[in-house]
Amino acid sequence: MQSIALFFYLCQKESILQAKSGMSKKVTIHDLARMLNLTASTVSRALNDHPKISESTKVLVRKKAEEVGYKPNLIATSLRTGKGKTLGMIVPRINRDFISNVIAGAERECRRKGYRLVICQSEENFEKECEAIGTLIQSRVSGIMISISAQTNTGSHLEAAIKEGIPVVQFDRIRPELTTPCVVNDNYRAAYEATKHLLDQGCKYLIHLGGPQYINIYEERKRGFLEAIGQYCPIRYEVIEPAITREKGYEAAKSLFESPEKPDGILAASDYSALGALLAAKEAGISIPHQLSIVGFANEPFTALISPSTSSIDQRADEMGENAARLLIESIEHPHRTSHPQKIVLMPQLLIRESSTRQNVPTDKTASPDPS
Repeated sequence: MQSIALFFYLCQKESILQAKSGMSKKVTIHDLARMLNLTASTVSRALNDHPKISESTKVLVRKKAEEVGYKPNLIATSLRTGKGKTLGMIVPRINRDFISNVIAGAERECRRKGYRLVICQSEENFEKECEAIGTLIQSRVSGIMISISAQTNTGSHLEAAIKEGIPVVQFDRIRPELTTPCVVNDNYRAAYEATKHLLDQGCKYLIHLGGPQYINIYEERKRGFLEAIGQYCPIRYEVIEPAITREKGYEAAKSLFESPEKPDGILAASDYSALGALLAAKEAGISIPHQLSIVGFANEPFTALISPSTSSIDQRADEMGENAARLLIESIEHPHRTSHPQKIVLMPQLLIRESSTRQNVPTDKTASPDPS
């Protein structure tokens, strides 16, 4: 929302500064057409790479536009046509490496297709997420990509955008009851493989630090954890939720380490809760991985830098963002191509590092999730 407000503010400020400085008015598309002795519609089509305009005319128009400093009025175009080339993306938090890589992938695809991207963050707050949806609708974006907040347990606010004719693509955290295109990881398979890895290392008492079960990714991770345990001889396990922050991971682990019988393996639903558990283990004098093996989720940069390095699951964030943008642009440009919304499922990768390796398994090994 702040990004959109800033965009409009800068547009207004530029106009005021031009007026005060006595600068000549902006070159319009009609001015450009007169300079080239072409119609305004021909100039517009040339600038938008229309297939019916010859390549020589496109080159001529673009060269003259650059010479005279012509810049299209994006707001006016959007208001006139009812659609534009701006997409909105709503993310839970922008300061997560996973999310920033999703944004990078989406932005690259948008740029390649001639679209601009506006980012809003909900800060894991449902009300802020609703406000962002409303702002993007009012700003007449052509489409919206969204990964829902930790507080979101309904899709009604997204239905409001869909009813306005604005295509919506969900990624990572989604509301499965909505029939929209989406891009997700196979969190079930990733959790299954990570749990199997911990069991293969000899763990006998496992903990899953999970997340809210009304959010798809955490429900799938818990299910994969339980499925892997169910295929082995009965072992002791516990599920603690919600525990997806460093603070919650630390608190949960500290309490567990104070009991006479301590866990020897932890699958955390986020790298941050895994970090909290690791810090608590160090304080308690528990050796990692010899007494406690830990695996997290998301492959945040710090997981490879801390000591011991933390095993984690890479979620292919860049590909997720690129695919989300591609699906959204296809929904905008070819709305009737398919009656069934496309779902892309990415296969995450388990990255085995020092925090979970006991049985002479090389660190930094990559394992592909493949439950039987």
